[in-house]
Amino acid sequence: MDRIQAKLQQVWGYDELRSPQREIIECLLADRDALIVMPTGGGKSLCFQLPALLSNGLTLVISPLVALMENQVQELTAKAVAVGLLHSEIPAVQRKQTLQALSNRQLRLLYLSPETLLTPAVWSRLCAPELQIDRLILDEAHCLVHWGETFRPTYRRLGAIRTALIEHKPIGTKISIAAFTATADPISQQTIKRVLQLDKPAEFILNPHRPNLQLSVRQIWTPRGRKELLTKFIDRYPRQSGLIYVRTRDTSEELAAWLSARGDRTVAYHAGLSPQSRRRVEGEWLSGKLQYVVCTCAFGMGINKANVRWIAHFQPPVLLAEYIQEIGRAGRDGQPSAALLLACEATGVLYPEDRQRNRFFMESIDRYYHLATALAQQLPASGDVHQIERQFPQSSIALSLLHSVGELAWDTPFNYRRVKRDKSPNWQPLKVQQQQLFSGVPNYIKSAGCRWEYLLTAFGCKPQSPAWRCGNCDRCLAQT
Repeated sequence: MDRIQAKLQQVWGYDELRSPQREIIECLLADRDALIVMPTGGGKSLCFQLPALLSNGLTLVISPLVALMENQVQELTAKAVAVGLLHSEIPAVQRKQTLQALSNRQLRLLYLSPETLLTPAVWSRLCAPELQIDRLILDEAHCLVHWGETFRPTYRRLGAIRTALIEHKPIGTKISIAAFTATADPISQQTIKRVLQLDKPAEFILNPHRPNLQLSVRQIWTPRGRKELLTKFIDRYPRQSGLIYVRTRDTSEELAAWLSARGDRTVAYHAGLSPQSRRRVEGEWLSGKLQYVVCTCAFGMGINKANVRWIAHFQPPVLLAEYIQEIGRAGRDGQPSAALLLACEATGVLYPEDRQRNRFFMESIDRYYHLATALAQQLPASGDVHQIERQFPQSSIALSLLHSVGELAWDTPFNYRRVKRDKSPNWQPLKVQQQQLFSGVPNYIKSAGCRWEYLLTAFGCKPQSPAWRCGNCDRCLAQT
């Protein structure tokens, strides 16, 4: 504990750790596997960054978003921590320097995406026998569940990484794995543990309730009504920092232009912007030059701004996990904050925009199932993923889906083996699980009870008593 306290003071300038940061740090220093579900703003990154500085080898941090990685790396670099960053947008010179530092064993932490981790140039260096790797950290681990089947199939291969790395290391090498997220319901927790092959993991599951965050949902009947309610909400917080979440790049651009025309200090933010533009927008919002940003889910992860007073969802998110993540940007300083969700009227007859958007999303998922079914009988019984992808475009998605339903195993991160070859894969269990995930937001919108009580139950955190209510959401306030 003396070493932990000394390093905490030296690098971060903190005198004390929050609970259960101390327990998590001790767990990681003991080389145990772990699953950590901790609310946004709870100090998750410190829980794996500090152990990395107290260990002898390298800590790999596998992270889903460029903005998330870059923000954490910038903060660590400012603290003179030996940290590296690799992703597809890194300039060639910087990439070469980072790879050289990796080979020279000069890094304590290396941030990279799942896809970058498994590129030949990076993987070959990680497998070097002389490179000591202490642990693998999967940051924002819920992305493994929500994106792993279709949008980011590389996530499904991460469970084979530890064994493959250890095979190249000296006898007796141990590498622990810790998964961190702010949002994982019981189903997602089981999926994360199974896919990553966690070995008797210590579990730290914290209640996501934020008593200072007032939740409300408003039904709207027309596109004009949606904008009117949004502006009324924004105008309640003059000169106070906030965020507006939308679901598509086009919507972010159109809405930001409309709001700017009325004199608001705002811009659009989405993954289609250049890295330089994204960094500029983040900096201007953090400094207060921009009051708020109209953004997709690409914004916010890992960006630490304590005084965000409000969050508006112009359109409902697809998943409750996204909603919890995004409202969690507000009120990190513990001061009263508000989150408004705008949703089309319940029937979807008079204003079907939200329903149409969800239907389009579900149809996209169904197309992946059809693709996987068609490819299932053509794919060899075993093979190298890169060779198979060259022969069968989009086969990576099919392999991921087959792995999800237990019909395929990854012997290494690059080599698969079909466990069984049914005539037609049974997608039903996976579809049922996905339907449960996708029904969360519509049910939340329609729920007549306490908003926080619904969220706590959905994420497996039972309220203190059956009669418990937050007393602060729109439902509770309407009953007082």
